[in-house]
Amino acid sequence: MTTRRNVLDGKSVLEKDDRKEDIPAASESSSISPAVPTIVIVKLLGFTAAMIIGPIGTYFLTLNTIFKGNSTWAGATAAVMANVVLIAYVIVAFRDDESDRLDEKTRIRKGQ
Repeated sequence: MTTRRNVLDGKSVLEKDDRKEDIPAASESSSISPAVPTIVIVKLLGFTAAMIIGPIGTYFLTLNTIFKGNSTWAGATAAVMANVVLIAYVIVAFRDDESDRLDEKTRIRKGQ
């Protein structure tokens, strides 16, 4: 079985990879800004801590104080707390996304 190879400019793949057009010049300025804003990372770390501390703390707080040693009910309460933290994270993420859209709309209106 033979294969067909299209040669357009006579260069091999390795020669095409070493093109100098793809390399930015040293005189060009580059933006070294973080891909993710710091506030997003802080929120993520906060909700991560809440996801760990909230359900475990709820379990041990309710085990002997409210449910008198019934670990089933304490575990169910911890599961509810995990869902509360998760829902809170989703709500905060949606609000943050909406605020970004509103900021963009106001910037567009001010530019007109």
